[in-house]
Amino acid sequence: MEDLQEFKKNNNNGNRKRKSQSHSNTGNTDRRSNTLTFPLLMAAALSHSHTNTNTRTVVKDCLTKFLSHPIQPHEATCILSLCPLLLRSKSPHIATLTAQFVGAVSLLSFEMNHQVVSDFHTLKALISLIPTSRKAVSMAACDGLLDICSTCLGRQRLLHFSALETLMFAFLEVQGSSTLISLSTGDDVNIASLRIGFQKGKLPVLLLNAAIILINTCNIEQLRKIPSKLSECFSVSLKEVWREAHKKMINSDILGAGQGMNLYFSNITISDLAESIFRLSSNVDQFRALMSSNIVERRIFWSSEDDFKHFILNQWEVLPCVVRRFSSASLEVDEIFTSFMQSLCFKDSFPSVLSSILQDLISCLPIDSDELDILNFLMEVRNKLGCPLINEQDIRVLRTDNQFKQEVHFFQENSDSCRVMTPHVLCLDDMLKCQEAYNDGYTVALRGMEFRFERVAFIVDRLASIFGQPSAGANMYLTPPNSQGLARHYDDHCVFVCQIFGSKEWKIFSQPNGQLPRLYDPCNILNNETNDNTRDCYNFFLNEGDVLYIPRGCPHEACTHYDKQDGSVGFSLHLTLGVEVEPPFEWEGFMHIALFCWNRTQHHCHPSLKSLSGILNVMSTRLLHIVIGLIGNSDPAFRKACLVAAASSQSNTNSWLDQCQRTIFSYLINKISQESRFQEALKSVEAAIERNEDPFQQIKWLRYLNQERESVEGHDWDLDWDVGSTEIKDIFAVYVEYKEMTERVFMDVKSKFCNEVSYDDVTATYNLLHEKYEEVRKQYMNGMLSLHSI
Repeated sequence: MEDLQEFKKNNNNGNRKRKSQSHSNTGNTDRRSNTLTFPLLMAAALSHSHTNTNTRTVVKDCLTKFLSHPIQPHEATCILSLCPLLLRSKSPHIATLTAQFVGAVSLLSFEMNHQVVSDFHTLKALISLIPTSRKAVSMAACDGLLDICSTCLGRQRLLHFSALETLMFAFLEVQGSSTLISLSTGDDVNIASLRIGFQKGKLPVLLLNAAIILINTCNIEQLRKIPSKLSECFSVSLKEVWREAHKKMINSDILGAGQGMNLYFSNITISDLAESIFRLSSNVDQFRALMSSNIVERRIFWSSEDDFKHFILNQWEVLPCVVRRFSSASLEVDEIFTSFMQSLCFKDSFPSVLSSILQDLISCLPIDSDELDILNFLMEVRNKLGCPLINEQDIRVLRTDNQFKQEVHFFQENSDSCRVMTPHVLCLDDMLKCQEAYNDGYTVALRGMEFRFERVAFIVDRLASIFGQPSAGANMYLTPPNSQGLARHYDDHCVFVCQIFGSKEWKIFSQPNGQLPRLYDPCNILNNETNDNTRDCYNFFLNEGDVLYIPRGCPHEACTHYDKQDGSVGFSLHLTLGVEVEPPFEWEGFMHIALFCWNRTQHHCHPSLKSLSGILNVMSTRLLHIVIGLIGNSDPAFRKACLVAAASSQSNTNSWLDQCQRTIFSYLINKISQESRFQEALKSVEAAIERNEDPFQQIKWLRYLNQERESVEGHDWDLDWDVGSTEIKDIFAVYVEYKEMTERVFMDVKSKFCNEVSYDDVTATYNLLHEKYEEVRKQYMNGMLSLHSI
C-alpha cells in the first residue's frame, strides 16, 4: 500500500518534466490500429535482426505509433515481451524508442511498473544502454530508468542489477571539466529544497539524477558493496557540485520561477545532493592515521601512567584541575591544537576571517541520543540536510550582562537581522553581523566542531575511547576582551577546556548537592545557588596550551581581560571537549544490562506467560529495573560513567582500571541486594500507568538488545521493550492482584540476580551495545565531515 501511494504521488507530480504526449484520436479506430500493429512489430523484430532497411522502418513506425497514443495495459504486456530484443537493436533509433516505451509503461500504473521491473531481461538490456557512445540512446535509457524509479520496488530492482555502479561510471566518463550550476525555488520554501540547474548537457544531469536517487535508496550493506575507488571518485564529483551549490545558497543567488531558461533543471535538490555525499562518506575512515593513537592522552593529561591513574581515581567526575603547558613540550604533542588554529587563519588581532569561516559551515542537525540506525536519521532530516547554520542550534552569539548576570543573545535582540524567508537560518548578512556583535562584546560559540574539522574529529574520537564512551563533542568559543560569554551555569557532561589562543579567567564551584546531573536533564541554576560560602570555589587563569578539567554538575563562569601594560591580545579562543555519558553507559545502565543478561539466561526456566507464575516472574524482573533506577536517583555511584569499554595506550592501564571496574560492580550489586524498595517501585509503576505513561520509558534503549535476541531466538513478551501501555496495564493488574505472592516472588528474583550475575558475562553484551552506538555516531561524524570538506 505504501509503495502504491508513493507511485501515485510520483506519477502525478513527476520525478522529472516530460514532454506531454498527445492523447487525441483515442477512439476505437486507433485502438484497432494499435492491435493490428503488434503482429507487424513482432514479425519485424524477429526477422533478420533489423539488418534490413524495410524491417527497421516497420519497427520504428510501430513503436512510434504506440508512443503517440495512450498505451493500453494489455497491449503493453504484449510489447514488453519483445523489449529485450528491441533494446539490443543495432539501430539507435529503435533502441531509443524502445527505452521510451519501457519508461512510459512504467508510469502507467503500479502494476505495470511491477511487471516491467520483474522482467530480468528487459532491465538488464535497458541498463546495458547507459554506457554507450550513442548519446540519444543513453539519454532515453536513463529516462527509462528514472521512470522505473517511481516506485520503491523499481529502485530496489535496479540496485539488485547493479544499475547504480553503471550510472556512476557513465557519469564520470561524460561529465565536463567544470560544473556551472544555478539554484531555483521549488515547491518548498525550505532552503535545502532548492532545485539545482546545470549549464551542461542533458545526459550528465540525467545520469547524476538517477545515480543520486539510487544512492539515497541504498541501505548500509548496499552502500558498502559499491567499489571503494568508484565511490571515492564519484564523491569528488558530487562535492564539486556541492561546492558551487553551497556558495550560491549562502549568497542567496537564487533564480525565481521562469528564470534560467537556458539551464537544465532536474529535480536534484540541495538536500538530495547533501544526502548522497553523506551516505557515500558514512563508512569511510576519515582519520587515516592523522596522528599517533596516544598523542591526545599525552597532550591533555601530560601523562605518565601514574598521572592518568591519579586523575581517574581522584578527580574524574569529582574535582576540577588544570594541566599546564610546559615549555619542554614536544612539537608533536603541541601539534594537535596549533594546526587547528592555523587552519582557521587566526592572527594576533581580531580574527577577521570569522565570517568567511561561518560561510563554509552548514547545520549539523541533531540526532536522537538513542538512534541506532543512521538511515532513520536521514529519513527524518531529508528535507533539511545541507542548510546553513541555524541560530541557537549550531551557533550562539551572546554575552552576559554584568549588572543583571543574565545572558543577552544577539540575534534575539536584533530579530530583524534574520530573513523572514528562512526563520532561524543564518544568511550571509547575519554571518557578517557576527563580527559586529563580536566588536560589541558578544562571544561567538560554535557547536559540533567535531563534525566540521577533521583534526577536531580525531581528538574527540580518541577522547571518547579513553573514557569508554561511544562519542565525545567539541564546541568553540571566541570571546572578545573584557567580556563574559555564558552566564554562570553547569553542564550535564564533563568538559576539558583547551585554551588555544589568548587567556581566560575561570571560576568553578563544587557540585551543589553531590549528585551528578544526567545527560539532557535541565541545567538551569539561579545565580544565588552558587554564592553559598560553605562550598568550595576554584579560580584558574588559563594561558595558551593549558587544559582545564570541569566535572559535570560544577557551576562555572569565565571572562577575558585586557592588560594594556603587558600587551596581551585580550581576546580568547578555546575549545571545550565534552565527554557525554549516555544513559546506557552510566553504571546504572550497566546494571540494567546486567539484569537483562541474567534474565536471558533464566528465560528457559520461566513458566509460560499464560500462567500466573510466569506473569509474576516477568513483572518482578521488570520491577527490579525500576528499583535499580530508584537507587540510582539517590546513590551517586550509579550515575558515574562506566569505564568498562575504556581503551588506553598505556601498558599497565588495563590491569588497575579493570580491577577498579570490578570493585564498583560488586559495590552496586551489594547495594541492590540490600535495598528492597519493592513498595516504592510498585507505586512508581502504578502512578505512571495512571498518567497513561510508560513506566519503563527511561530504559527503552534496551530494545536494541531485545531485537538482537529476537533475531536469533524469536519474539517473546518478557523481553519486548516496545510493548504497548495497555498490555503493561493488564499484566500489571494481575501482578498487583496477588499481593501475598508478589513481593515474595520479587525478593526471590532479586536474590537470584544478585547471587548469580557475572561481571564477565555482562561485559560482552555491554561492549556490543557500545559498539553499535559508536558505529552510528561515527557514521554521522563521517557524513557531516564530508559535507564540510569544501
